[in-house]
Amino acid sequence: QVQLVESGGRLVQAGGSLRLSCAASGRTSSNRHMGWFRQAPGKEREFVAAISWSGGNTNYADSVKGRFTISRDNAKNTVYLQMNNLKPDDTAVYYCAAGIDSYTFRYYYTDWKKYDYWGQGTQVTVSS
Repeated sequence: QVQLVESGGRLVQAGGSLRLSCAASGRTSSNRHMGWFRQAPGKEREFVAAISWSGGNTNYADSVKGRFTISRDNAKNTVYLQMNNLKPDDTAVYYCAAGIDSYTFRYYYTDWKKYDYWGQGTQVTVSS
């Protein structure tokens, strides 16, 4: 089992920045590759960013590319999502996810159904 706890979400004005954190505990073999997803009211959960165990492979949704940066500190078992130039459309509950094997991660890292473990989410609200 893996426990994931997100933090860092809050109300921010458009153009502002936030850094979300996701602290993992438990079976570390299950949090090798990780992702961030978000879900706005009335919308489906969508992929935001993903990072491999080494941190050498990162991927982003087109909507956040150039504005968001995913990173990790394996010594702290923590994954981060630095969000810059936030827009009202970024408003959502942000979730981190883990529990995806290397083969599945390589081809399906954008598919939230492929991840086994989820945090409780952290609310990000961007005002215009």
